[in-house]
Amino acid sequence: MYGLVDCNNFFASCERVFHPELRNRPVVVLSNNDGCIIARSNEAKAIGIPMGSPYFKIKSILEKNNVAVFSSNHTLYGDMSRRVMSLLSDFVPDMEIYSIDEAFVHLEGLQTINTEEYVKGIVKSIYKGVGIPVTIGVAPTKTLAKVAAYFGKKYPGYKGVCVIDSEEKRIKALMKLPVSEVWGIGRRHSKTMEQFGISTAWDFVQKKESWVKSMFTVTGVRTWKELHGIDCIERDDIPEKKSICTSRSFAGKGIGNITELEEMVANFASDSARKLRQQNSVCSAITLYVRTDRYNQNAQFHQIYKNIILDVPTNDTAEIIKSVLIQLRQEFIKGCFYKKAGVILWNISPESHTQAYLFDSINRIKQKQTISVIDKINRTNGKNTIRIASQSQGLSNLLKKEHCSKMYTTNINDIIKVKA
Repeated sequence: MYGLVDCNNFFASCERVFHPELRNRPVVVLSNNDGCIIARSNEAKAIGIPMGSPYFKIKSILEKNNVAVFSSNHTLYGDMSRRVMSLLSDFVPDMEIYSIDEAFVHLEGLQTINTEEYVKGIVKSIYKGVGIPVTIGVAPTKTLAKVAAYFGKKYPGYKGVCVIDSEEKRIKALMKLPVSEVWGIGRRHSKTMEQFGISTAWDFVQKKESWVKSMFTVTGVRTWKELHGIDCIERDDIPEKKSICTSRSFAGKGIGNITELEEMVANFASDSARKLRQQNSVCSAITLYVRTDRYNQNAQFHQIYKNIILDVPTNDTAEIIKSVLIQLRQEFIKGCFYKKAGVILWNISPESHTQAYLFDSINRIKQKQTISVIDKINRTNGKNTIRIASQSQGLSNLLKKEHCSKMYTTNINDIIKVKA
């Protein structure tokens, strides 16, 4: 049996931990640069605030409904996630962290106990220990655990725990679940399925395996089997990202200084390379894009869009940064103020399948050893403790964050003071 532990409205819940007066008040969290809504509390969802809405368009609605607004504070959210996962690891023999607010836990070694009661104890312990409400879906496969978590969130009567442990429960859940909510299908494939009369997960599992394979390849068959209760998603089968993008818009009129812009682009390249290594992958292509404000008719518009093809696939931060900075320096126009920049890594493949290049001038073995040591130091001492010289120390001075909360758990100057 697997459990899918899902933190409820995670970013909003993190803010509420340190603002208990907001417990029953609608809360939203904005994206980087205070652009759009990326997280909502249940109360915010109830009043109809849509996900992804530009902040400036619905600012008056938020004020009218007394909605608490926060700029994204990823340092705080990352540390709160670490605390949840650390506490969770005390309860289960094995776990797989899937995202900042989700983890699969393995429950196969706990058959001698009442699984549902044990999982309810985990929910209570996490809320008591960290202050974050979580929902846990339990089922014989990871995909069905996702289904269970969906219903656990949807219906308060489950009190944070939904268990699919019988054929009757499985069928009932699949009949009620929209096919677009199935993990691994999503909205793109669900539109195709609708053309064949498939609107629920149950409709999908009624199709023959051969038909599923012809329409949705091996990945679709795997999802189909998982919904039938056949466990076939291994730890290494969780989908890897096919491209990795890190980008930001800059506050004010933008950046007109080449040195500052290089620092930002180097940071984006570094973050993308780190994510690439986390999934044990390499890339053989990079895209750099930088542009001025397209809506400012009083200033010259300029856009840099360059694709870089590498001779040898890599995940080395220094190599990726060097590649994008060469292009940036060639295309930068003095006098322009650039409003947005980003780095995309693509043509991603497993690190273990890297093809060697006869004329490669880099010692890849030594490079890998160096990267491994740097990553270990940064994991222990904090992000960018060791960084490439061209990187800046941070983006905070160039990002708009008018509603950012304090670093309660990572900055000693922001620790909450209690007067007794």
